[in-house]
Order: sequence, then C-alpha cells, then structure tokens
Amino acid sequence: MDIGCIVLAGGKGLRLGRDKALETVDSQSLLQRVLSQLSSFSSEIIIVTARRESLPQFINSPRFRVVADAYPGKGALVGLGTGLAASKARYNLVIACDMPFLNQALLRYMLGLTAGFDLVVPRLGELVEPLHAVYAKSCLAPIEQLLEQGTLKINALFEMVKVRYVEADEVDRFDPRHLSFFNVNTRADLERAQQLAKEISSS
Repeated sequence: MDIGCIVLAGGKGLRLGRDKALETVDSQSLLQRVLSQLSSFSSEIIIVTARRESLPQFINSPRFRVVADAYPGKGALVGLGTGLAASKARYNLVIACDMPFLNQALLRYMLGLTAGFDLVVPRLGELVEPLHAVYAKSCLAPIEQLLEQGTLKINALFEMVKVRYVEADEVDRFDPRHLSFFNVNTRADLERAQQLAKEISSS
C-alpha cells in the first residue's frame, strides 16, 4: 500500500514553556521516539514544523523531509493540510510529535482499515484522537475548504469525509493501557512519561 508518514511538530509547547519536540524521555527526544517508531512504515517521513532552524542535526537525513507550516501558530488543521500537500502518498499516518509510546501493531491495524475511507481515527468513548490517525490524500481538498472559510477545528473535517472510527475495544487488543495516546503537554506529563518509559524498558 502507498503509505506516507507525517509528524506534526509545529506546536508552540506553551504549557511546557519550550519546544516540547526536543524534550527527552529515556535518552531520546520526543521527536526522535516518534520518528523511530514510524521509520518502518515509509521510506520518507514529512516533519511539519513552524521553525526549521530549531530542529536538531539528526533531521538532516534523506529519509526526513522538513516542511514549514503554511500558517505557523494556527493549529493542527493547518499542519495537517501542509503535510498532506507535501506528501506523495495516497494514505498517510499522521502523528503528533509529543506521543512517546506509539504502538506499531495498532498503527498497522489502522492502516489495514483504509479501504473505502478517507480517515481512520481512534475513538475512545467521546474522545477522538485526530493526531494519531490515517488520512487519505482526498482529505486535502476539504481541509483547504475549511481553512478558506476560517475554520481551524480539525473535527470539522469529520463531517466532510468518510470516517472509519477505531473503537476502544479494537484499540484494547493492541494497547490495553491506551499509552499510544499519551501526550506531553506539561512538566507533570513529562515526568509521567519518564516513569512510564522506565516501566516499559524493565518489563
């Protein structure tokens, strides 16, 4: 299957007070952890960022393509549109850079559900995870339409495309603790991530 990977690294990290993509968990930055988990899915990973110059040297690999957010600071929908516009792949794993505990088996399962859908996204009760999802290239036109209307909410896209929700019981088969969706926004989140990484490495 034609698969691309897009990592959204353009967030301001306001609650943490600095660029969270470069915060370290178990000796790797959050961004490195995400990239290493995605590397088996695609020969090219697109990193969408607001500030290219802030990324470390390891990004200077032919496997990673850095693209600048079309409208920095405007949110995830803009980053998503920027990434999809840059991608040549029909289907794209789209992941936020602050999710340190991705589950490759769950991601593979989600990729296997794409036939006939524009978007495959986990849904845990009322909580949807749009930054841990598979987007078809066909989502780009409706995203551009939303942005032209001034709509920045990513959930608005769900009304315009064909969505396959991955429900909690499906997620549980691969990731019963739902650690895939743990993301780092605050200092407390970062400390919790350090604890979880120790637990995982010693289990």
